[in-house]
Amino acid sequence: MAPDLALALALADIADGLTMPSSRRSGLVVETKKDRTLVSEVDRLVEAALRDALGEQRPGDAVVGEEGGESGSGRRRWIIDPIDGTANFVSGVPVWATLIALELDGEVNLGVASSPVLSRRWWAERGGGAFVSRAGGPAERMRVSSVASLAEASVSSGSVRDFKRPEAFLEVARRAGRDRGFGDFWQHMLVAEGALEAAVEPVCSLWDVAALQVIVEESGGKFTDFSGERRLGTGNALSSNGLVHDELVGVLLGAGS
Repeated sequence: MAPDLALALALADIADGLTMPSSRRSGLVVETKKDRTLVSEVDRLVEAALRDALGEQRPGDAVVGEEGGESGSGRRRWIIDPIDGTANFVSGVPVWATLIALELDGEVNLGVASSPVLSRRWWAERGGGAFVSRAGGPAERMRVSSVASLAEASVSSGSVRDFKRPEAFLEVARRAGRDRGFGDFWQHMLVAEGALEAAVEPVCSLWDVAALQVIVEESGGKFTDFSGERRLGTGNALSSNGLVHDELVGVLLGAGS
């Protein structure tokens, strides 16, 4: 295992050790940020702990996190979401995870998504394949599904109110063989596992998707924005097994709506 990936997995261990004991803890301090999303004291605690660890292990690397912003500069940048799914975390819905990515020269090179409450961890390094560990078991290599038709595909998406064009959401649901709303990181990891054919996320930030892109791609899938461009930070994301990707992009851009 490459040293950077080993470090990312060790960082996930640190995060899990802080998040699991605090899930649904009584008296948890929660605030609403300017963008109307929630942040808990545990979000800040986890990010601070990971920044401290990176400061010791990779002092020359830049870091950007959801809660602490960006520090440092250079070719290497760690991207951290301490708790993806904070609203779930504070309300007891068991769908949240810590997301950790390393970007080299603008390309995400590795990603880890760790969800101790689901007893799952997913990871990938560029060119090395994507893996999942369930309930602490051995790593299993992941591959996306082989379903080639949107009419036979299972698709997950975010909330309809987050779509700039709600009719696109409805058209995706109409054309898909099955539509569900798993949300957040989990829907993209289900694509990587081959359980879903696509996941549509109408609102997201860099730290929400950086780790997920490399995992989906190393599973054989595609991860783009709604226009089909392979880029992060544009505010939306689409992952798929690759076979239904173009049709979904057409729907999201308005073709046939």
